[in-house]
Amino acid sequence: MSPLKVISQQPPGGRCTLYARYADAIAGELGWSHTIVHDECRDAHGEGFPSLWVRDIAIQPADGAILTPEDICDWLQQNGVDASRADALQQRLQAVLDDFLENWKP
Repeated sequence: MSPLKVISQQPPGGRCTLYARYADAIAGELGWSHTIVHDECRDAHGEGFPSLWVRDIAIQPADGAILTPEDICDWLQQNGVDASRADALQQRLQAVLDDFLENWKP
């Protein structure tokens, strides 16, 4: 099983697309594999879409709505990822979020 998983609707919507892009960035930075699982169950940050999982845990957004680079990197640091790697990842994830916010068209 991949350490990183995105649960997404098909076709993906906004947060599903963003979380898949986050997963690509995390996998690239940390060398982890990742999968995208398509599901019909809407359960944000739970068992359905949209959610971003590391191993068996869905990362929860601080604002309850959308994961930010800070949410992801804080969670990763609390779960053993070195702070310097998390800092580099946060910059990469912020670029993903900035690009998404600037260019996303539903």
